[in-house]
Amino acid sequence: MTRERNGKAFRTLLANVGHEFKDPNLLHRALTHASALAPSESVQGSYQRLEFLGDRVLGLVVASMLHAQFPKADEGELARRFNQMVRRETCAEIAEEIQIGDAMQIGQAEAQTGGRKKVALLADMCEAVIAAIYLDGGFEAAKAFVERLWSPRMLSFSGPLRDAKTTLQEWAQSRGLPTPHYDVLSRDGPDHAPRFVVGVTVKGMKQGQGRGGSKRMAEQDAAEAVLRREGVWKE
Repeated sequence: MTRERNGKAFRTLLANVGHEFKDPNLLHRALTHASALAPSESVQGSYQRLEFLGDRVLGLVVASMLHAQFPKADEGELARRFNQMVRRETCAEIAEEIQIGDAMQIGQAEAQTGGRKKVALLADMCEAVIAAIYLDGGFEAAKAFVERLWSPRMLSFSGPLRDAKTTLQEWAQSRGLPTPHYDVLSRDGPDHAPRFVVGVTVKGMKQGQGRGGSKRMAEQDAAEAVLRREGVWKE
């Protein structure tokens, strides 16, 4: 891509983002891959540190949106909606919508291997853009950007909303099987932010595993893993 075309792509992206940057270099950095930089510049000059921050900003905004939009939803339903909205594929779809791919600053080798279309890279740079907006304009600016692009997906979500543990128990009973059994397989992390791994066993089936910040969340995740594996729940 020529410098002129890249500049045009950047301006198009800037218009699609809808935020007037006081420091456009933040957005440039959010779009810069390490392959376009000298090794000594790759940490400070690439999108990666911004992606780390943007992931957290996105999570907070989406969680707040769901909390406000679905006041009667329990934790399990909110978690399923949340996971759908912040997953890599959703972020990549939004990156394509605002045309991040054309504005990427990537090395020739990365470009030749389809870097501008890679889901992982599009998703990461989308989160980096959120961080750039946050650093430039504050939380409200980042919130406005996320709400504008993620709200339609929040309202159109059509995935399973029922409690996974209840669904798995009812499904097992409908097949004449005993109630699923849950075991904590591991617990690590500090007391204020633990991580649980839980296994669920349904008689005659391979154990399913789930992870979460609480035992309950990990159990729900494990039950969902079995439901998806067995085709009871589908995307």
